[in-house]
Amino acid sequence: MSSGSQVQHLVVVSVIGVGLVGSELVDQLSHLPSPGLRDQFQVLSLSSSRSTVYYNIGSHQWQNWRNDLAASDVKSDAQALATKLTQISTVEEVAGLREGVSFSVIPVLVDNTSSEDVARLYPYFLSKGVNVVTPNKKAFSSELALYDEIVAASLKTGARFYNESTVGAGLPIISTIKDLVATGDKVSKIEGVFSGTLSYIFNEFSDGKSGNGPSFSSIVSIARQKGYTEPNPADDLNGADVARKLTILSRCIPSLRDKLPHGYKSVSTKSLVPAALHGESSGDEFIRKLSEYDQEFDKLRSDAFKENKVLRFVGVIDVASGTIKADLESYPNTHPFVTSLGGSDNIVMFHTERYGARPLIVQGAGAGAAVTAMGVLGDLLRFL
Repeated sequence: MSSGSQVQHLVVVSVIGVGLVGSELVDQLSHLPSPGLRDQFQVLSLSSSRSTVYYNIGSHQWQNWRNDLAASDVKSDAQALATKLTQISTVEEVAGLREGVSFSVIPVLVDNTSSEDVARLYPYFLSKGVNVVTPNKKAFSSELALYDEIVAASLKTGARFYNESTVGAGLPIISTIKDLVATGDKVSKIEGVFSGTLSYIFNEFSDGKSGNGPSFSSIVSIARQKGYTEPNPADDLNGADVARKLTILSRCIPSLRDKLPHGYKSVSTKSLVPAALHGESSGDEFIRKLSEYDQEFDKLRSDAFKENKVLRFVGVIDVASGTIKADLESYPNTHPFVTSLGGSDNIVMFHTERYGARPLIVQGAGAGAAVTAMGVLGDLLRFL
């Protein structure tokens, strides 16, 4: 290190997955409002499912990454990526950055995929001292053994992992529960609408103004056309996404950490997929056949309306009883899940000892590339 030089952190980022969220993240990183802040980030590599492009530290040539990646003949290799990241320790007076400044390098893997294979490599990266940031829910909602490996590797090397965007995209949900627990508040219950897809569907289907309205299958079809659902809406209606998010949150509460040994599969989950449609692989066929069950959903709506209630698909974590469930519930028209919720928003209520009289509520867009990437970028900023 040069005598008298200033030392700053340099966050060196390798991004796996450059689809909607990944490309938005790189664009947001390139346009950070503060030039000094931009100088503290360097993209080492960008990887698609097929290829990877590497950049020299200090080059800041990754603004043309789309063309570079398309032209690259370097095949994607996560373990080779880990090796490159671990070889980086300290870089002094990096070319292209500020003269007279030494940089303490912080290597970070950003996984923007939904890949189970990549998620299972987190313990390996962390064991090599590489930090992990991700919106990928798989690692934190699968079996407890994998989660334990991740935590153990992090504790051993000091490498950190952040996954704010795994629940609620850019909403501060995981950081909120962690802060409540870390400061000694006692969480008694968490309940919320965690799926943007199911939020939209039931906001449209059961609005509390009438016991009738558009059919359930027609609303699901519109949601699919708008891009709110997976190509096969059954992947949203089965409740698994909500169960994964409940698993992630429950593991932030010490008394529930070991409650779900098989991860989201241990969550009591109500599937809205009719039994006869389980296994239907075609999204078009699923929508067509779903219309055969519209009368059943109509009855649920009308029964709720008669009691001045609406239907909402919610996730509930009851700490005292140890109940963790994803289910279709009815709520009074005056409830925040009715009066405050619209579109595809998420809303989460934290009932705690300190927030006893009125729960702490986090609400807003819970899906979308821009807000998800913002949540990932927010996690990256934690390293500075």
